[in-house]
Formats: sequence, structure tokens, C-alpha cells
Amino acid sequence: MTNPREELVEDVVEREWEMFRRVPNRGGKASCQESPKTFSIMRAAQLASWSDALLESYLTDLKDAALAGRNLLTEKYGHMMRSTAPGEYARIASLLPAVTPRALDLIARIAPIVLAWEVTLAGTYPGIVARGRPIFSSDDGPQVTSLETYLKGELATYSIRTLELYLAHVEQQRAEGVNGCEITLACTTRQYGYASLQEANERLGRRAG
Repeated sequence: MTNPREELVEDVVEREWEMFRRVPNRGGKASCQESPKTFSIMRAAQLASWSDALLESYLTDLKDAALAGRNLLTEKYGHMMRSTAPGEYARIASLLPAVTPRALDLIARIAPIVLAWEVTLAGTYPGIVARGRPIFSSDDGPQVTSLETYLKGELATYSIRTLELYLAHVEQQRAEGVNGCEITLACTTRQYGYASLQEANERLGRRAG
């Protein structure tokens, strides 16, 4: 039986998937839009580090967006293009909901906390992290999207309420010495059969070598 938190995560992931599979893509659907299992693993792992209050607020964002005919996943990828494809972004920017000054301020306070966690993970588990995306937007390109750009693109789609809860949550985790990104990474590697982050780091590091 699922518990209330598991049901909450499942609801969020299902609603995100419905939006994700409808994100328009030049040349037709991308392969990842045909892989609900992979999407579910990655998104559930991301949400594993969130508080219940943050999950509930984001679920409300998804419900409100659906009622308004908005696709938050399409908007996320649109915002990401500001860094990865500036020319295309200039053509679609006017179609995206404006990000308010308050939202930009909250994003600017959240991102450094999360990115610092990612830097720590890169030093602790290089065998895992080296196989993923670069951390910073300075390494973005037409075929490369950093964790920073993904993060900021997604945060730009959240309501002020959700952003405020997100900031409070990551600040609390930081004060308690908790690395939220490590929780996500641990959940992801478990889903792929590794008993621990240490095991995943060693095995993936050997493959890369």
C-alpha cells in the first residue's frame, strides 16, 4: 500500500508526465518523451528531497496550470533556451509568462544553495557525477544543458508560494547539514540497482576508466 506522501509524489509525477509528453519538439517527439519509466524514476528522485508542504504547493501549481491551459514543462524548456539557444529564445520569449522580480529574487537565492550541493557531490562521487550534465550554465551549448540551466528554467515556472517554500526548505536543509541533491542522487542510483552511492561511484568510475 502507498502512504500519503507516496500518493502525493505519484500525483505530481503523473501530472508532469502528461505535460512532458506534450512538449512540442522540432522533428517530432524526442525519445525521452516515449519513456515514462525513466521520467518517473528521475522526477520521483528529484521530489524525494522535498517537504510535504512544498510538494503540495507544487501540485497546486500543476493543477492551476492545467486549468489555465498552460504546460509548465513547455515553459520550463522555453526558459532554458535563454542560455542554450539565445536566438530561438528571442523568438519565443514573448510567448512565455513573465517571471516577476520577486520570483527572480527567490530563484537567485535558491540556485546557489542547490549548485553548491552539486559541487560537493562532484567532489565526493566523481564516478557518478562525471557521467551527468555539467553543473554551471557557462558550459551550456546547443547540445549541452547544465544543471544550473535546468534548475533555473524549472524554478521560473513555479508560483511565488512554491518558490518561497522551496527557499525555506533548502535553507533549512543547509542549516541542518543536509545535501538535498545527495538525497536525489541516492534515490536515483537505488532505482538503477546500486546498493549505495559508494558502490555506484566505484562501479561507474571503473566503467569510465
